[in-house]
Amino acid sequence: MDSTSSEVAIDLSPLLKLYKDGHVERLIGCDVVPPGHDPATNVESKDIVISKDNDVSARIYIPKLTDQTQKLPLFLYFHGGGFCIETPSSSTYHKFLNSIVSKANVIGVSVHYRRAPEHPVPIAHEDSWTSLKWVASHFNGNGPEEWLNRHVDFGKVFFGGDSAGANIAHHMAIRVGSHGLPGADPIQGSEFLLERPCAGVNFKGMVLVHPYFWGVERVGSEARKPEHVALVENLWRFTCPTTVGSDDPLMNPEKDPNLGKLACERVMVFVAENDLLKDRGWYYKELLEKCGWNGVVEVIEAKGEGHVFHLLNPDCDNAVSLLDRVASFINHS
Repeated sequence: MDSTSSEVAIDLSPLLKLYKDGHVERLIGCDVVPPGHDPATNVESKDIVISKDNDVSARIYIPKLTDQTQKLPLFLYFHGGGFCIETPSSSTYHKFLNSIVSKANVIGVSVHYRRAPEHPVPIAHEDSWTSLKWVASHFNGNGPEEWLNRHVDFGKVFFGGDSAGANIAHHMAIRVGSHGLPGADPIQGSEFLLERPCAGVNFKGMVLVHPYFWGVERVGSEARKPEHVALVENLWRFTCPTTVGSDDPLMNPEKDPNLGKLACERVMVFVAENDLLKDRGWYYKELLEKCGWNGVVEVIEAKGEGHVFHLLNPDCDNAVSLLDRVASFINHS
C-alpha cells in the first residue's frame, strides 16, 4: 500500500485534509439531503443539471402556490464553506433555502459550483456565472426549466450568499454591472447566450451574510487575533494558489476598480459580533458609500454570535431575526 495515501500534506481541520497522494478528505458538510417536499415549510425542491461537462448543477425550490399562474421573485443563492466544503444538498443549506423560500415567498436557486482544491478559485466564480447565464435564459419563458419559465418574475431578481458564497454573490453583481446580464438570443451551437444586457431581467438587491473578504492591512479588531488571521490567509492561498495575496480583487473589494459598478439598488450585509470577518462587513459598507455606487447599503450586526451562526443554530432568536429581515428585504425592494 502506498504510504502517501495516509500521509497528510495540508491539514485545514476542521474543514478538510489534503493527503500527499492528492486525495481530499472533507471533514464537514458532506451529508446529502435529497430534494423533495419539505413538510415543515411546504416547499418543493428538485436538482437540475446546468452544465454536465463541468459538473455545475443547482437545487431549485418553489413554495406552495395558491395560484398556478403566480409570478414570484427569484433568489439566486451561493453557499459558503471557504470555497472548499459544503454543497446545496448539505442539510444546513437545504434547511436554510426551504426556510427562506417559504418565509419570503420566492423561487430559490441554490448553485452547486466546483470546489477547491480540486478546482481552485476562481473556478467557483466561473461556475456561478455559468449558473447565472442559465437562469437568465428563462426570462422569456423558453428556458429548459419549467418552474423558472412559469413562476419567476425576472423584474425582481436577488443574489444571496454566506461567507465564501457572499464573496461569489458580490462578484456576480460586479460582473453584471460591468458586462450586463446575458442576453436572451441563443448563439447557434453554443451552450448559453449572447453576453449583452438583457432588458427582461432586473437585479434588485443582494444579501451578504458574513462575507468572506480580506486584505493586507488589518481592519478593526483583526490585529488582535493573529492566529485567526493566519487561518484566513492560509485558507485563501490554499483555495486560490495563483492569487497575488490578500489584496487580490477577488478577496479585497477595496482593490477592485469596478466596485462602483455593482449592479443592484440595495445591499443588505449581515455581520456577527464574534466573527473575525465582522469588520470586513462594516468596511464593505464604507467602500460602497465612497466608490461612486448609487445604491443603498445596510449592515445588521448580531450580538453575541459567531460566523454562520444562523446555519449552525437556525432556531435561535438571532437566526429567526436574520431570516425575517432577509424576507422583508426581498419583499420591500
